[in-house]
Amino acid sequence: MATYDLIVIGSGPAGEKGAAQAAYFGKRVAMVERTAPLLGGACTNTGTLPSKTLRETALAITGMTSRGLEEAVLSLPRPFAAATLMHRERRVVGSETARLTRNMERHRIPLIPGTARFTGPHTIEIAETGQKLDADVFLIAVGSRPHRPDWIPFNEPEIYDSDEILKLAMIPDSLIVLGSGVIASEYACIFAALGVKVTLMDSRDRLLGFLDVELGDRFAAELQRLGLSLRLGDNPVKCTIDAQTRVCSVTTEKGFTETGAAVLAAAGRSGNASGLGLEALGVVPDKRGNLAVNEHFQTELPHIYAAGDVIGFPGLASTSMEQGRVAMCHAFHLDYKTRVNPMFPYGIYTIPELSYVGLNEQELQKKGIDYVAGRASMQENARAEIIGAESGFLKLLFSPADKKLLGIHAMGASVTELIHIGQMALLQGATIDLFIDAVFNYPTLSELYKYAAYDGLGALAHKQVSQADASRGGVGG
Repeated sequence: MATYDLIVIGSGPAGEKGAAQAAYFGKRVAMVERTAPLLGGACTNTGTLPSKTLRETALAITGMTSRGLEEAVLSLPRPFAAATLMHRERRVVGSETARLTRNMERHRIPLIPGTARFTGPHTIEIAETGQKLDADVFLIAVGSRPHRPDWIPFNEPEIYDSDEILKLAMIPDSLIVLGSGVIASEYACIFAALGVKVTLMDSRDRLLGFLDVELGDRFAAELQRLGLSLRLGDNPVKCTIDAQTRVCSVTTEKGFTETGAAVLAAAGRSGNASGLGLEALGVVPDKRGNLAVNEHFQTELPHIYAAGDVIGFPGLASTSMEQGRVAMCHAFHLDYKTRVNPMFPYGIYTIPELSYVGLNEQELQKKGIDYVAGRASMQENARAEIIGAESGFLKLLFSPADKKLLGIHAMGASVTELIHIGQMALLQGATIDLFIDAVFNYPTLSELYKYAAYDGLGALAHKQVSQADASRGGVGG
């Protein structure tokens, strides 16, 4: 029986970084991956990188920028083969898989293909070969898969989940997207950019309901202005396919029926913890296949750690990487990294992009924290004008008492990159005066920070005058 300090099950962001972290400090590590030699999990193969690559491909094919959905009329003959879209996606995925392989080889981590199952607290067996492996520590990073509601007939060729959509043969002329979260919104934008008639349906009354309300409202308005139909606040309950015409129909609780050539169901994701044999060890996944962990990413058995999508929220590749690193630092007493920084950004690769870090207005109001907002529009930014991205904006939230930053929210071209400037300022406890004092290259989108800060100072001065006037009025009264 082969014995290791650490066995990592799964090669996604959490698994790769956790394995590399332990191996870097001299631990004997092995990685088990059921899809080997394909590495990277959903992030590389079916989720993060493919969808983002498809987004850029759609923009390139149509000649659009992030503002241009309103005139999206393709010159390509319709319907056209999805291979037109997928060529670049496959190259990117192949390149990333090769990088992951090189990283494992550099750290001398053997890759063991197959499906792992625990046969004891410190032993796993590879189902396909019967090989047994023993380790002091385990990191479960098996990721997640699309959740499949039982009322949706996924066996029909016109019905796709968010993994299957990458296997699309032809681009349909119309598409119903079920869901209102990140995956649903991203794919809805991609297909709308390709000239597909897209209708997004969900029981929730807000698209991306976790967003700052102003950001969410402006994004929804942008999508509607650009031709994407939103059918929210009405729960889809039935999906059928006409046997002769192959037209898809989705019916809601209120009796509304929408038809389309295809349906994409993006109803969240479920963890892949079931089937690992953990239940016999007292580690039981929840009903969505996720594992509960403590602040160190330990399960009920302290030597078995879990990280990434399999532990649920937030389910971001960026945080998954950090979870894997932090878990292994704890497991092997490497004290230099003890937590995942709670001030992490969110990036949503819709058209236009959305990104935020820190608190939003509704959270500040709920907490009773006084704040002031400063805004800058891409319409007034020279770089945005050059690249045709005038629909976006940047909003800074800060405390009126000391001007410390509280949150940054943005919509528009490249805001998933732009957000990191604000993130660094938040991490350092900076005030908006940092942006007033800084000199930014011209023309750049980064200048938005300076003008949002100026706008914030103006709003603060107005607030102070209003409070002074109210105070004097109270005394005079």
